[in-house]
Amino acid sequence: MDHRADTYIDGQWVENNGDDVIAVIDPSTGQCVATVRESSTDDMDRAVAAAGRARPVLRAMPPEERAALLDRIADELAAREGGLAELISSEMGMPRRHCLGYQVRTAIGTFRNSAAAARGMDFTERIGGSTVLREPVGVVAAMTPWNFPLLQTAAKLGPALAAGCPVVLKPSEITPLDAFVLAEAVHAAGAPPGALNLLFGNGLHVGEYMTRHPGVSMVSLTGSTRAGRRVAELAAASIKRVTLELGGKSAAIVLPDGDLEAAVERVVRTVAINTGQTCTALTRLLVPFEAMPDAEELVAAAFAGYRVGPAHDPDADVGPLASANQRHRVNDHLERALVDGARTIWAYPDAELPRAGFFTGPAAFAVSDPRIVLAQQEVFGPVLAVIPYVGEDEAVAIANGTPYGLAGAVWSRDEEHALRVAERIEAGSIEINGAPFNGLAPFGGYKQSGYGRELGAHGIAQFTELKAIQRPTAATR
Repeated sequence: MDHRADTYIDGQWVENNGDDVIAVIDPSTGQCVATVRESSTDDMDRAVAAAGRARPVLRAMPPEERAALLDRIADELAAREGGLAELISSEMGMPRRHCLGYQVRTAIGTFRNSAAAARGMDFTERIGGSTVLREPVGVVAAMTPWNFPLLQTAAKLGPALAAGCPVVLKPSEITPLDAFVLAEAVHAAGAPPGALNLLFGNGLHVGEYMTRHPGVSMVSLTGSTRAGRRVAELAAASIKRVTLELGGKSAAIVLPDGDLEAAVERVVRTVAINTGQTCTALTRLLVPFEAMPDAEELVAAAFAGYRVGPAHDPDADVGPLASANQRHRVNDHLERALVDGARTIWAYPDAELPRAGFFTGPAAFAVSDPRIVLAQQEVFGPVLAVIPYVGEDEAVAIANGTPYGLAGAVWSRDEEHALRVAERIEAGSIEINGAPFNGLAPFGGYKQSGYGRELGAHGIAQFTELKAIQRPTAATR
């Protein structure tokens, strides 16, 4: 078992001074695979001070130099991708055969996309008699989740560095190990000391202290809606810039002329891969009332093709949930769904689940009342609600009828019709007919899914302030 008492601050590996130790549990076995020492308030103050010293250095770097740094970080991560995939798999349970593509290479691509976006941005523009500058906001406290630990970090660190902002990173206490490898890559890429600083601990201790810290200019959180409310509340006291990427309850609308078979295959995949622990998973499948029998048959057949197993099993498609608490939460949803009147379409056989670890099998339910908890709250597990609708207006109303608005999908053989329906859905990212995710487009949510945007040029802009400098024109001299 590995024990890490060190952290990365000011371009150096130094000792953490906290009293508590974080146990990293392999969710496939329930066994501790590593321990990490929690950061103290002194560590946090050191990290913010180091970031403050890096602030003028990064700000003085031309955008092309910052972009080149991001490309070098991507190169260093690529050189470590095999080990990173295995490490992340042991932290949070995604099957190793999926981890390289979904967890690691997407993160590497996000750094490269941030570099490309920085090269294409105009950080200085003229508007009439004014010169408008886009300047870095300052020291950023970034707090990232456990479901896509490296990818979500890349979605913050890449744009922040592209904008010229140093980052103090607090990864989830469930998945802290990949952050050590990231720091090694950032160091090897030649980042200025203090450009990235690591802190370890939970949100109540480290997260809240960083949110209140007077040396922090901005907080960027990806996490639960509950955590987002708390960060927004604390940051308001000092008027800090805040971006929040929170929960989702995304709907996929299959219109009467949509390809139902292709839609079901796509929807089930988003729910099964990463054991449903994906904020953009299409966890509500909306189909015309008359198509429900066909939809149920297709959903059951699609789920039957996924095999549950430990992360190291080369044949596993679906791994464990990330923690014992997460398994308990998902199982509570499964039990309540039946009490609320949902009907089981498919449930993975309990007898085939591994005995060790935090496993819950995929499940799908027919839901006649879209107001029940299963159709309203984010389960964050491999659970699908199939909901019938009568008429396009009702489909849109159901899609918009939750507190969330992160993602969605529309299926129709008429793409222009699908586009018109997509325009009516209150969500930040919507795919048509299974179109691939665009890592250069802005990503973020409506309503309780948060505010602010990540990725690409829009993501970089979140880490900047605008300054307008008026100069006298020839007529006023």
